[in-house]
Amino acid sequence: MKMPCWWSSKSFDQAKPYLGVILMQFCSAGSSIISKLALNQGMSQNVFVVYRYAIATAAIAPFAFFVDRKVRPKMTLGIFFKIALLAFLEPVVDQNLYYTAMKYTTATFASSMISIMPAFAFLMAWALGLERVNLRKFHSHAKIMGTIVTVGGAMVMASVKGARFDLPWTKGVLDHSSSSSVAPEHPIRGALMIAIGCVCWAGFVNLQAITLKSYPGKLSLTALICMMGAMEGSVVAVGLEWKNPSAWKIGFDTKLLAAFYSGIMSSGVLYSIQGLVMQRKGPVFVTAFSPLVMVIVAILGSLFLSEILYLGRVLGAVVIVTGLYLVLWGKTGDDEKGSSGGSTTINDKLVAADHLPIAAADSSVEATNVEKIESKQKQINGGEGFVSIELPKI
Repeated sequence: MKMPCWWSSKSFDQAKPYLGVILMQFCSAGSSIISKLALNQGMSQNVFVVYRYAIATAAIAPFAFFVDRKVRPKMTLGIFFKIALLAFLEPVVDQNLYYTAMKYTTATFASSMISIMPAFAFLMAWALGLERVNLRKFHSHAKIMGTIVTVGGAMVMASVKGARFDLPWTKGVLDHSSSSSVAPEHPIRGALMIAIGCVCWAGFVNLQAITLKSYPGKLSLTALICMMGAMEGSVVAVGLEWKNPSAWKIGFDTKLLAAFYSGIMSSGVLYSIQGLVMQRKGPVFVTAFSPLVMVIVAILGSLFLSEILYLGRVLGAVVIVTGLYLVLWGKTGDDEKGSSGGSTTINDKLVAADHLPIAAADSSVEATNVEKIESKQKQINGGEGFVSIELPKI
């Protein structure tokens, strides 16, 4: 009996990237919901970050020890300081701000706001000279306009609440989101915290690309960042929670589940899948599906957290997604032109938006691109050692 074409091995292989990226969105959405449940039950966001990265270190380190044993370079003082700064930017500052913002808002609001990450990454890469913008080219206009639109959407989400926007199963349900939380809602404060966290994330991915040039052990780098993040986060948590030692107590409840789920799924499984999908389809493909997580979180949040949607915030989320796709479209145009010209952009990974960009597998894309560009630049410049790295003109 002939196997149907839609179930053939070739068709299934072609569907793997789509299944993988959809699974990523469900993993990310699950992390947002479970984390919000734990925070609503009084878990300290500072302690939560420490537990999350301690568990992530324990989960990743054994694999890193064996996988990178042949490529792991010696630790130097310069590499150590870079790893310490990476851990400070992402696990400590960004994640503490993100979970604090989640206490002041809702899971749906927070998951929508982090879609502004690619815009901040583009701005920082442009400022550092890693992103070339030609104001006479339409794709560059799209990236700039997309950034402006994305920030505008974030401002709408933070400042405009609007009428209640009911889903079919939330009609007649009272809004318990604020009463179930341990802190009153402050959307503007939460939006500012997430925006500052996005700036730290943009700095993280740029510094990560630089660090990978001198420390190519990608999985080991991930494990070290998680370990340093747990250590640095412990110092922050002790300083902020020294009057509340009970904040460190954790039992067999939602708090423990949130720490394990976020540490293993979000910091391990999710980014392993992301790396595999990136190798097949590229970072733009991965990011194009990121708005799906907002829909999933909105549905799960209304079911498990009694969160109510409001028209102003829905419109703000739509504006953010519109700006996101403008940035991605501009990036796609740049990358296609760069590929046809025989060069490659060095900040492809910057468009892979997620609130925890500590990825191991996808970093190989960045490292490979940097090596290719450096090799080509050295040939052009007669083998000189250090040259400036620029994107291909568009």
